[in-house]
Amino acid sequence: MPPRFVAWGVSEKNRGDGNRSARERLQQQRERDRAREKQRRVLIVSAAVVGVLGLAAVVGVIAAGGDKNSGSDKAGPVVAPTAATDEDGKPAIPTGRADAPSTLAVWEDFRCPACAQFENVMRDAVHELEASGALKVDYHLATLIDGNMGGSGSLRAANAAACAQDAGKFTAYHDTLYINQPPETDDAYGKNAKLIELAAKVPGLDTPTFRSCVNDGTHDSWVKKSHEAFQNGGFRGTPSVLLNGESIFPTKGNEQISPANLKKWVAEANKGKKPGTASPSAG
Repeated sequence: MPPRFVAWGVSEKNRGDGNRSARERLQQQRERDRAREKQRRVLIVSAAVVGVLGLAAVVGVIAAGGDKNSGSDKAGPVVAPTAATDEDGKPAIPTGRADAPSTLAVWEDFRCPACAQFENVMRDAVHELEASGALKVDYHLATLIDGNMGGSGSLRAANAAACAQDAGKFTAYHDTLYINQPPETDDAYGKNAKLIELAAKVPGLDTPTFRSCVNDGTHDSWVKKSHEAFQNGGFRGTPSVLLNGESIFPTKGNEQISPANLKKWVAEANKGKKPGTASPSAG
């Protein structure tokens, strides 16, 4: 017998009861309709990231309909993390050598499962290209899932990542958040205690200063500014990935993104150019 799929929010507790009233059936139908409308926001944007792991379809989340004020209601001055950039009003945390000839811009959300799939497949290739001086990366943090599904995990995790940047440990903590990402519907990252627990996996990060930054929401307003830039950027969803300003996710021309293709595209873009030699950006 094939598995039975139940819409979100609909209980199966009394499905065998044949004596339900018409009113109860109507109420449950309305609940199913509401659940379907919520699910309509989830969009398969690509069958991408086909690498050595043989991954299947990547599920992205549509940008339309998100809450501009997703996450915490806390408001305050915009406190940018250490060494953050704001080119063209697009807040970012840079990694790699500042004078690398190619730039990868990554717009992502720590609750986004497609972002985790992208990161977990492409991570080694990106780090290798950064280490060689061929590529630098600008990470732009969004809170799309909070707006579409409720909760505050996107905002809380992004603030914690910005706090890790202050400590010079953004890359390691960023990777830890994606490796340990909970299911999209589980707002575990909405709890600061969980984010501090994961910081213990990054040597030297779990300090009183880091904990205060996380618990105080020091960079909340900066994260919200970054999300506003995402909303104003015309992006379809997360992740959105651009190499030297050209979208490469899920494809560049007729080629799908993969670790091998990313290395090839960067090599083509850097032909005749010297690799970066500046000290790597903090983090």
